[in-house]
Amino acid sequence: MLNKVLFVFEGDKTEEQVITSLQKYFVNENTSIKCIYGAEIYQIYREIKTDEDLDTFNLLKERNEKNKELLKEYTRDDFAEIYLFFDYDGHSSMADDKKVNELLNFFQEETDKGKLYLSYPMVESLKHICDFATFQDLVVECKKNIKYKAIVGKESLKELINFNGYSIDIWKSLISAHLKKANFIIKDNFEFPTQLFPQLEIFDNQLKKYIIPSSQVSVLSGFPMFIHDYYGNKKTIELVNFI
Repeated sequence: MLNKVLFVFEGDKTEEQVITSLQKYFVNENTSIKCIYGAEIYQIYREIKTDEDLDTFNLLKERNEKNKELLKEYTRDDFAEIYLFFDYDGHSSMADDKKVNELLNFFQEETDKGKLYLSYPMVESLKHICDFATFQDLVVECKKNIKYKAIVGKESLKELINFNGYSIDIWKSLISAHLKKANFIIKDNFEFPTQLFPQLEIFDNQLKKYIIPSSQVSVLSGFPMFIHDYYGNKKTIELVNFI
């Protein structure tokens, strides 16, 4: 049981579709369990501010009836790792970049409280690629509601629209593109990285280069970042064949 992995999502539909598709090729679905937090990242912040000794597992288990039923036979000790996937959501009424920084500091160890991965601006960023050749330059406004899902639906390549239909080749292309984008955000070089990037480092560079000067974010998904951390740089290169 100790090899089980707990995936935690902000919502109950899109994120689950993404990880279910990802599990077909890169993560053993027999050792993982998916649960829903059902609220924005900033509401987790309120929880940890009132309880510095927060037990992430019990918070999730008691959060809603679906989680309670799903996790009723488990304790925290049954899970080797916890991964949380949330949206940056800079336009939220509760949005606060200092809170994001604190959350990323708090949730940075998958074997303890859990490791947090952010998508900029939202989970749909995974498929927001109009052209792989120019993806490095793709930014969007992040401090107001720009109806991002509708923008993604109009601009994304047709083969990327349906998460459920992703082939392994599509996943390889997306993982490679988003990892190159992370390298560009941090090192100004759109090439496959030679190292892992902490989520805090990605956020700090988003803040310094995009959020503060222009109220924008550089479009980036947290899911490829998870694969990079999960397998390490060398193995990830082998998995995506440098696409």
